[in-house]
Amino acid sequence: MSIVDNLMAGLTLVGNLENFLALAIGVAVGVVCGAIPGMSATMAVALTLPFTFSMQPITGILLLLGVYKGGIFGGSIPAILIKTPGTPASSATVLDGYPMAEKGEAGRALGMALWASCTADLISNLSLILFAGWLASFALSFRPPEFFTLILFSLTIIAGVSGASLLRGALSALLGLLLATIGLDLIYGTNRFTFGDPNLMGGLNFIAVLIGLFAIPEILSMVWDPRSQDGSTRSLGRNWVSFADYRKSFKSIVRGSLIGVLLGSIPGIGAAPSAFLSYSEARRKSKDKENFGKGEVEGVAAAEAGNNGVAGATLIPLLALGVPGDVITAIIVGAFMIHGLQPGPMMFVTNVNIIYGLFVGLIVSSVFLFFIGSAAIRGFRLVADIPRGVLFPAVLILCIYGVYAVNNNVFDVGVMFAMGWVGYLMMRFDVPAAPFLIAFILGPLLEDNFRQAMLMSGGSPEIFFSSPITWFFWLLTAITVTAILRAGIKAATNSRKVETKAAD
Repeated sequence: MSIVDNLMAGLTLVGNLENFLALAIGVAVGVVCGAIPGMSATMAVALTLPFTFSMQPITGILLLLGVYKGGIFGGSIPAILIKTPGTPASSATVLDGYPMAEKGEAGRALGMALWASCTADLISNLSLILFAGWLASFALSFRPPEFFTLILFSLTIIAGVSGASLLRGALSALLGLLLATIGLDLIYGTNRFTFGDPNLMGGLNFIAVLIGLFAIPEILSMVWDPRSQDGSTRSLGRNWVSFADYRKSFKSIVRGSLIGVLLGSIPGIGAAPSAFLSYSEARRKSKDKENFGKGEVEGVAAAEAGNNGVAGATLIPLLALGVPGDVITAIIVGAFMIHGLQPGPMMFVTNVNIIYGLFVGLIVSSVFLFFIGSAAIRGFRLVADIPRGVLFPAVLILCIYGVYAVNNNVFDVGVMFAMGWVGYLMMRFDVPAAPFLIAFILGPLLEDNFRQAMLMSGGSPEIFFSSPITWFFWLLTAITVTAILRAGIKAATNSRKVETKAAD
């Protein structure tokens, strides 16, 4: 059968009220859960899984996929309104989304986040349908050396989010790399920097670090100087994004979507690195790069395109190879297993109608995401009208609840407050938080893949130059570092010229 015939068969399977209702409810649940700090898309999918046991296979899986899609977008709402990423994937959205909200453009930022999310989601879904086989074979070519060079290249993002001082950005990143080493050594199983505390054996909880780094400093700032926080949070300004904004950001949205598709098809990378890489590339190629980090709508678009581009692509290794692309798809594998389905190449032979039914459902989910996301924006935007004296204590309660709910561990709440003080000091001394977060995410991946590659080669570094993929990422890293150095030299030269003219 041709792909058109298969899609028609899938539409016949999916095209009933029960499936569409499950998909719509899933997207709505995902958006709400994603908008609650600490309630990540992963947690939302895990909590929804038991409800699928009595459903038809296609209905239950579509419900979970709807929660997944909605959760990724929902995290952008608190990231923009209250500088608290609802999910790790929305961390990069804070960089320009919250400054836009402070300037009275929260509605514009939320609108762009929705448009970018839906566009990237559609591109990701189409890539899944058209290129699943090719992208799955590409993902199979990644071994530890390829992963290491990819992550090394991704770390060059730090220069793009370091603000005015690359040195402060580098110090922030080094602190993130240091704290990422806490816990069990995954190669030898030994404890590192745990100081005998079993709570640290699993490392610092990422949700606790994320919320502590971005949300708690805002609350501490209000406590430190309450008079500066009187009144309402901010004006939303116009409540929708213009076509001119979308047209200006379209290239960044497409680029971010493709970055998300490529990284999403590689098991284990995740949405947060994709969002930061998309943001960095948008800043590097933008004519208004100086505005990034100060409230640039293109920055919001790039971040949301990067994280939503991953959503459909993570299903590529799952459906084509039977290998989950990330933690969420690993949970979705459970739904397949419960209904007697085994993801992988044979599923395209034995249950091809379900495969293409999922493809059709994913396309429909992009439509539901737009309308449900629009309604969510109109509802959650009321948060901006709440006085800060009421809003921030409520946010603090949500943060504590969200962090505690991840592992039911009070220790994680303590980590959140400790990171909150670190984040507050970084804010007071103009040390950017984004490089810390990027290094904290990518550090363990960098170290583990480096050590695995060295074990594979018997200690020979030649393994890092053993394939075309490694050479490709070494080349990209060299080009990016050269561009960063040139930009730094140019900025220093211009600064000296300005100082000389002022002295004259």
